[in-house]
Formats: sequence, structure tokens, C-alpha cells
Amino acid sequence: MSTTTLTTADQLLRMPSDGFRYELVAGELRKTTPAGWTHGDVGGWLHGMMAAHMAQNRLGEIFMAGTGFLLARDPDTVRAPDIAFVRKDQPPAELPEEAFCPGSPDLAVEVVSPGDPFREVEEKVQAWLDAGTAMVWVVNPKWRTVSVYRPASDIRTLTENDELDGGGVLPGFRGRVGEIFSHP
Repeated sequence: MSTTTLTTADQLLRMPSDGFRYELVAGELRKTTPAGWTHGDVGGWLHGMMAAHMAQNRLGEIFMAGTGFLLARDPDTVRAPDIAFVRKDQPPAELPEEAFCPGSPDLAVEVVSPGDPFREVEEKVQAWLDAGTAMVWVVNPKWRTVSVYRPASDIRTLTENDELDGGGVLPGFRGRVGEIFSHP
């Protein structure tokens, strides 16, 4: 009989850096490879669009890739979206200097890399929604689309001429999908 040793969020937080990012899914470590330049460019551009909107409107906090959110305990699950937004009326509890954000963000953004299997992207989307995330955007540079997921609603896939908006999650945010992929 073999036993599996589960990793905790605290152990993950204290792991020495080996050049990779890790997520924790039900106590199981999952290594993620560094993203390519297209992933970083598209994600960086969208992060900038969101940050500019937030700076003008003081809506909450925006987090960059690699920020871990503690979605479950016993066994622990820590996920890290490419971009996350937490409304100012939903701030995390007071945290120690170094800790994962407790709970889920209000908006999680996943930018698809060429090597991302579809089932893994769908698994992450479902994990965010199950943890209470109000909206998930899946940005696909290859197809130049943004798919919008919300709990208990149909998926909306937007193309370059469509407008992406933050709805009630990121009020007032609007931008043409094509701007994310073809910077002005």
C-alpha cells in the first residue's frame, strides 16, 4: 500500500525557488512552466488596461500573475491566475506580511499559452467559479478571443470587434477585445 504525502499551503509558501511556479490542487503540487512572450505581452496589456481603469475609479486591488489565492483547506488548494481583481468592498482579512490571499478573487483572468491543455484551462475556470469567483475571463491569443464565464450562466465568447466589459464585477471597465491583441 502506498501513501501520498500532501503538501499544505504553508509548505508551498515556504518552498525555495527553483525557477518554476507551482499551484496546489487538493494537496498535490502542480508545476507550471514559464510562459512565452505572447502570453506575457497579452496579459501585460490587459493588466495595464485594467490598472488604468482602477486607478481612475479606486475600485479595489489588482494582482499580477503568480499571486496565490487559497481556495480550500484540508487538503489545501492554492491557484494563481494571470490577473486577479478583488473589489475594495471585499478586502481580504488582515494578512501576515507573506501569505496567500484567502478565498477567491472577484475576477480571475487566465491567458491561454500554446501548451495549455483545454481540460486544464476548463479545470481552472471551474475551480475559480466553485470557490466563489464572480467572473472568469479566458483570453486566447491564438484565436484572439475572450471567453467570459459566470456562475450558472452560459459562456460568452467575444471576438476582436466585441466589447469586453466588467459588468457588476469591475464596473465601468470597457475595451474592445482587439485592443488586447493589437495594441494601438
